[in-house]
Amino acid sequence: MQDIRNIAIIAHVDHGKTTLVDKMLVAGALFREHEKAGELILDNNDLERERGITIVSKNVSIDYKGTKINIIDTPGHSDFGGEVERVLNMADGVLLLVDAFEGPMPQTRFVLQKAIEIGLKPIVVINKVDKPNCRPDEVHEAVFDLMFSLDATEEQLDFPVVYGSAKQNWMSTDWKNQTDNIFPLLDAIIEHIPAPKQLEGPLQMLITSLDYSSYVGRIAIGRVHRGTIKENTDILIAHRDGTSHKCRIKELNVFKGFGKQKVSEVSSGEICAIIGLDRFDIGDSICDVENAEPLPPIAIDEPTMSMVFTINNSPFFGKEGKFVTSRHIADRLAKELDKNLALRVERGATDDSWTVFGRGVLHLSVLIETMRREGYELQVGQPQVIIKEIDGVKCEPIEEMTVDCPDEYAGTVIELTTKRKGTLVNMESDSGRTRLEFSIPSRGIIGLRSNMLTATAGEAIMTHRLKGFEPWVGEIEMRTNGSLIASETGTAYAYSIDKLQDRGRFFISPMDQVYCGQVIGESTRSGDITVNVTKAKQLTNMRASGSDDKAVIVPPVVFSLEEALEYIKEDEYVEVTPKSMRLRKILLNEIDRKRAAKQE
Repeated sequence: MQDIRNIAIIAHVDHGKTTLVDKMLVAGALFREHEKAGELILDNNDLERERGITIVSKNVSIDYKGTKINIIDTPGHSDFGGEVERVLNMADGVLLLVDAFEGPMPQTRFVLQKAIEIGLKPIVVINKVDKPNCRPDEVHEAVFDLMFSLDATEEQLDFPVVYGSAKQNWMSTDWKNQTDNIFPLLDAIIEHIPAPKQLEGPLQMLITSLDYSSYVGRIAIGRVHRGTIKENTDILIAHRDGTSHKCRIKELNVFKGFGKQKVSEVSSGEICAIIGLDRFDIGDSICDVENAEPLPPIAIDEPTMSMVFTINNSPFFGKEGKFVTSRHIADRLAKELDKNLALRVERGATDDSWTVFGRGVLHLSVLIETMRREGYELQVGQPQVIIKEIDGVKCEPIEEMTVDCPDEYAGTVIELTTKRKGTLVNMESDSGRTRLEFSIPSRGIIGLRSNMLTATAGEAIMTHRLKGFEPWVGEIEMRTNGSLIASETGTAYAYSIDKLQDRGRFFISPMDQVYCGQVIGESTRSGDITVNVTKAKQLTNMRASGSDDKAVIVPPVVFSLEEALEYIKEDEYVEVTPKSMRLRKILLNEIDRKRAAKQE
């Protein structure tokens, strides 16, 4: 029986989880000498690499001194908290990674709380000690205080600490004493993380994640809690709702390096992938047919935001995408529900629209971006927060937000946040930077990031996580400026844009194709203005001095998907296609818009 350790790596976003996993893979000799290991090996989809964040948790394993270490890399963003919660169930211990300068951050707290509740033993890794002005000793104390405040047990508070720099590929028990490898960390894992308990008895296993293969269909992944699981045997799948059905296991795999290895049986404590099961979901239990004892299902945090998804019905529909019908979109959302736990989908007001509920703007925008790259065309409405009624009081989601910024911008940040009904909870200043902690409604965060970055010259680091539902705080002033709307369909000309620049800032470039009702810029005033940008200059053979000056065009504002979602008003959609992204009014015709405004 091989010695096993199951560990999950948790940390705040951008503290170096995935980089550390890379170095562990290299240390575990998964690459032959002639192979060059790339950067961020595990962030293997394009979206993760571009954004520099982990979205989906991944499993790999390394062999070190005869012990198999199963490593689970987790996302740092609280929007993907659904991912973190379920993968922690597979681990026996956690590596808590903390930046030697920033110290514990909101997301660190969020994931650590989950780990402590489950009763996992942490090893604290203080990363990036090679940075100037780092403060490892203070950070060590801050982590201890954080664990104490989260009601950790005596055993959990007695945690080992490893210092180092994942990027420079070294770890040590003393940060002043630099080594040339990361073996001290691997030794600490084997020494301090308990081996999984061998529980004898009838089979129990919780399905904690899914994989999909176009050859064998859905694959169930989880950790065997008790007993032994064998291939070609019958098992019982117990669902969340209390029903169950019998099924046969066709094939068993365990994780080895990056890939999987076929095995005939898996005993308790090991993480495995099962092929051949049908009709199962994350959170279901696999039990013995004779003595069925299902495990408690995973509790998942509720969604806090919703958006309307609908088919693309703009004048330019179907020009760029492969999948444009309502059936395509419905099938794709159903497929996403299989593996995205924190997502909910309901039918919308019309047959071709759906209300999609998620954990935040980032969580939903990653789904939209993935669909766009797969060739879907769709339109999405303004993000709305979910409102609940608790004991007869109207409540909304409130978030804990931390902003890290240079001292001189602290006043500006406080002013911006209080405008959106945020309240300052704590303020600390250290070596020229101030850390501000606020309590703010989720509504107030929508669209705040871009304003914050503008006001602080891009210096502010903003993070937030859900605190819970609290009473409604009243109306929040959002975007006050109106939109510039195209009045005709056609090509936008530099001549027209030049003449209209005093009306506002544009989102389009000359020679772009526009349609009637498209939002092509932001007005300088509060009301919407309809403008014609498709008018070209009338050419005559007369020349006049002074009127033939060159058109000077200010570069347009280019939105990312999140910015566009946060920018739009309730009567606007974002049209997303594989090649472009446009903003538009829901009612394209100006007369229809005026009619609707009168009815209100």
